[in-house]
Amino acid sequence: MIRILFAFLLAMAGALHGAGAQDVVLTPGAPARYVVQPGDTLWGISGKFLRDPWLWPDIWRMNREELRNPHLLYPGDVILLDRDADGKPRLRLQEVRLKPRIYAEGVSEVIPAIPPNLIRPFLSDPLVVENDELDTAARIIATAQDRVNLGNGDRAYVANANPAQRDWQVYRNARPLRDPETGDILGYEAFYLGTARQIEPGEPATFEIVTAKQEVGRGDRLLPAVRPPLVAYAPHRPDFPVYGRIISIYGGVEVAGRGSIVAINRGTSDGIEIGHVLAIERNRTVVARDESDRRVAVTIPPERSGLLFVFRTFSRISYALIVQSEGTVDTNDFVRTP
Repeated sequence: MIRILFAFLLAMAGALHGAGAQDVVLTPGAPARYVVQPGDTLWGISGKFLRDPWLWPDIWRMNREELRNPHLLYPGDVILLDRDADGKPRLRLQEVRLKPRIYAEGVSEVIPAIPPNLIRPFLSDPLVVENDELDTAARIIATAQDRVNLGNGDRAYVANANPAQRDWQVYRNARPLRDPETGDILGYEAFYLGTARQIEPGEPATFEIVTAKQEVGRGDRLLPAVRPPLVAYAPHRPDFPVYGRIISIYGGVEVAGRGSIVAINRGTSDGIEIGHVLAIERNRTVVARDESDRRVAVTIPPERSGLLFVFRTFSRISYALIVQSEGTVDTNDFVRTP
């Protein structure tokens, strides 16, 4: 019995190791030396060396803390590809001997994980809230000259605004985001309309619309302007199985592709964190005919159609950028640990 139990534990350990481990495979023609350039991203650089860019931390030998805040690479850094004592590939920075200089150089920004211009607008837009979270927020109750819609530079009169807060963001009533598997409402996505500035406190307070992405009007809500920082999280796969779905494509479009922003039905309460890379699998059915020649819908096995990079998380929802795509991506497609 003891031998049987020991053998079972060994088998389980091997299975778990196999499920979590993945060999690092270099891209054909991977360079032995690469100089980091302005405009590079961690994702782009990793793709020069690795067939699977999400294994970037493995070849750098990163620990968990370094995943969250790597701050590794700057323009001008030299990356060397070599092998350790076991023959496994690894990346390291070339050591540079500093020499006295008679001039000063500006400090370049750290290389970001993914292109910041693609996700910067979405660090405040969209916003996921609870059902009644906007009910007590500041609200536009009137417009100058009784205008129906407001644009850049127009005046608005706002109730319940904190007089100490100058800069605000404008949102429209939230729409529910439902889990396609359970039907539960995971949160409410408030539609971002633009920014406003309080120019004269009072009840109501006088506001000026600074930027309007969409038309602003009476009844729209305002929240203090807060922009989460754009951090250089390293792309990495979750160290646990993820089984989720794409629940919406941002912008009101029906299909997504490379560079699109999507929401998934997994968040921080499920262990999802910024920097996680997930595989996208098509959720497809085809029309076939049964033995009686009747039309039937048949669900075919899922196939990988791309990769996404999580850049903003809430409790039960996360937003991600599609970094690779073969064909189109649809709502209800699956997301998995790659």
